[in-house]
Amino acid sequence: MNEIKEKAEEFLNFINNDLPEGMELEFEGFYNRGFFVTKKRYALIENDNIVVKGLELVRRDWAPIAKKTQEKVLFAILKDGSPEKAIEIVKAVVQDIKKGNVKLEDLVIHTQLTKNPDEYVQKAPHVLAAQKAIKRGRKIERGSIIRYVVVKGKEAISKRAEPIEDVDIANYDPSYYIDNQLLPAVSRILDALGYSNDEIAHGEKQSSLDAFF
Repeated sequence: MNEIKEKAEEFLNFINNDLPEGMELEFEGFYNRGFFVTKKRYALIENDNIVVKGLELVRRDWAPIAKKTQEKVLFAILKDGSPEKAIEIVKAVVQDIKKGNVKLEDLVIHTQLTKNPDEYVQKAPHVLAAQKAIKRGRKIERGSIIRYVVVKGKEAISKRAEPIEDVDIANYDPSYYIDNQLLPAVSRILDALGYSNDEIAHGEKQSSLDAFF
C-alpha cells in the first residue's frame, strides 16, 4: 500500500510540474474499494470510513430504517465486496416492513417547522401532523421538531401523517415505507447492480450482477 501511495505522489508531482501557475492537482485519499454509478456519483471506503458523493439520497428528514439500510448496503459492497449480500439486505428489510418486524422508532420521520403551522400554504405531512398535535393539546411552534409516522389509509400521504405520540406500531403503512422511504434510499445503488425496485420489492425476475464487477 505504501508503494502505491508513493507512486501516486510521484504522479502528482509529475503532473503539477506541467500545470500552469495557480493550478495544482491534490491527493484526496487512498481507498480500498470504490463503487461508481457515474463519475460524479460514487462511494469509496478507507479503513471502514465511507465517503459518498452524489448518492446522498437519504436526507435528515427520512426514516431511520432507510438510513440504516443504505449504510448496510454500502458496507456490503465496499467492505465485503458482495453485491449479493447488499441485495439480500434490502430484500430482508422489505420483508420485515411487510410483516411488521420493525421498531416504531425506525419509522419516525423528523422534520423541523420553519414557521408556525398556521402560516404554511402548502400542507406537507409534517405540517398536518403538527396541526393534529396542536388540536390534541400539545404546544407546537416555529422551530419545533415534528416526529411523525405515515399510517394506513386511502387518503393522501400528507393526511396520513400522525404524531408519533398517537401511533400504534400496528397502524403504519408498509407500502409507504417500502416505496417512499426504503427503495428511494438505495435505488441508484440497486440500478447499478442490475436490479430494479420492482424486483426487490415484489420478487420479480432478477437481473445478472455480472456487469457490476
